[in-house]
Amino acid sequence: MIQRPEKNPYKINRINDYVWEIPATEKKGMNVPARVYASEKLLKEMDAGVFEQVTNLACMPGIQKYSLAMPDAHWGYGSPVGGVAAFDTETGVISPGVIGFDINCGMRLLTTNLTIKEVRPKIKELVNSLFKTVPTGVGAKGALKLKKNEFIEVMNEGVQWCVDNGYGWKEDVKRIEEHGKIKGANNDMVSDKALERGLIQLGTLGSGNHYLEIQEVRKGAIFDEKTAKAFGITGEGQIVVMVHCGSRGFGHQICTDYVRTFDSAMKKYGITVNDRDLACAPFKSEEGQKYYAAMACAANNAFANRQLIIHNTRKVFSQIFGRTAEEMEMHITYDVAHNIAKVEEHVVDGRKRKLVVHRKGSTRSLGPGHPELIDIYKKTGQPVMVGGSMETGSYLCVGTQKAMDETFGSTMHGSGRTMSRTKAKAEFRGEKLQQDMERRGIYVKAASYSGLAEEAGAAYKNISEVIETMHNAGISKKVVALSPIGNIKG
Repeated sequence: MIQRPEKNPYKINRINDYVWEIPATEKKGMNVPARVYASEKLLKEMDAGVFEQVTNLACMPGIQKYSLAMPDAHWGYGSPVGGVAAFDTETGVISPGVIGFDINCGMRLLTTNLTIKEVRPKIKELVNSLFKTVPTGVGAKGALKLKKNEFIEVMNEGVQWCVDNGYGWKEDVKRIEEHGKIKGANNDMVSDKALERGLIQLGTLGSGNHYLEIQEVRKGAIFDEKTAKAFGITGEGQIVVMVHCGSRGFGHQICTDYVRTFDSAMKKYGITVNDRDLACAPFKSEEGQKYYAAMACAANNAFANRQLIIHNTRKVFSQIFGRTAEEMEMHITYDVAHNIAKVEEHVVDGRKRKLVVHRKGSTRSLGPGHPELIDIYKKTGQPVMVGGSMETGSYLCVGTQKAMDETFGSTMHGSGRTMSRTKAKAEFRGEKLQQDMERRGIYVKAASYSGLAEEAGAAYKNISEVIETMHNAGISKKVVALSPIGNIKG
């Protein structure tokens, strides 16, 4: 990884109050300008490394229109977390570092007909039961013991395998991006080591910023009642559940394997990059197609992982409240990936073109009428779940046509870190943080106090500022704000 700069050396032009551009003349080799979406306040606070990495992205072969950084962007592996880059499928590349190690880390939202009055008295019992049922932490192993051939089916079929085997409802499949299955998966492109790591981790939360959170619809925070109702939000004080996790060690190993492969492949194809962490190969090359097939396996695994967590969550709610999940109307609103590359159609220079869109720490944000949306969201646009810190809350937003026009149908995925995990652990004590949160009405169970300290609210940007930036820019529109009342973390 290149050295992280302390100050941004590049000229930035204001396009409007929420869009800033670094011209392609600012760095040798830039093929397109780099654009940053941020309020003036967020721009001033932004990690200088983001500007270095987003301009490096702009130098990659076959990149189209702009390299992009969302308002939650921060320094990452090769590409900023919160970055978007789209490459021509014929002349462009695919890069594991521009997708991320936790392939298809993503968000899922589950609504209920329960209210805060019903849930608050049982929140400790509920969180404790979820903590026992959903394994958390580094190296956590799932209760589901699969044979190799069954795990291969999960890689290829995603959520459909879960539903077919009793781990979900038939309706769940259509309420997930790509119906819970990225096409083109091929388990032959996955190493034995990756398979070994993934075989034991289905249905687990993992560590870091992953969570399973019980939330209430915040008072006075339904911003668009019509869209909220279409998304299953009926009023203030309603209880929902949000899950944030991905493909865990399985996806991490696939990324690791192919970063090494691409490092060698670049010489073969005469490709140079500004940072070896951006190792890539032509999308149409043998190496590029093998990685895409393996990445799809990891993505399908992640969809299935979140499905099993939701299945177990429904079971726990049923045990605690003495009602079936159906009676509590525990429906999925939506599930979206935010570490992924996908082949999509977008308009470039006035004509539709097939692009491989890389989103790393950014969420798809399709507008009304988009052909990929299911009927119930055709009029509204796509639900967009945006996770904040465990202290500050989250948002449910909706995609827009402007996102399709400007950002390849992409928006932010969270609040974005402002502090490294090491620094957060030095500044905060997990045990004290847990006690402080409980006094404020948020009951948290974590695999470790050090892991809890890493996720302190002060280590993140202001989620409301991030949301308002993209709302005012017209890229995604806020619908509902959600406040945490119970949380399990790795």
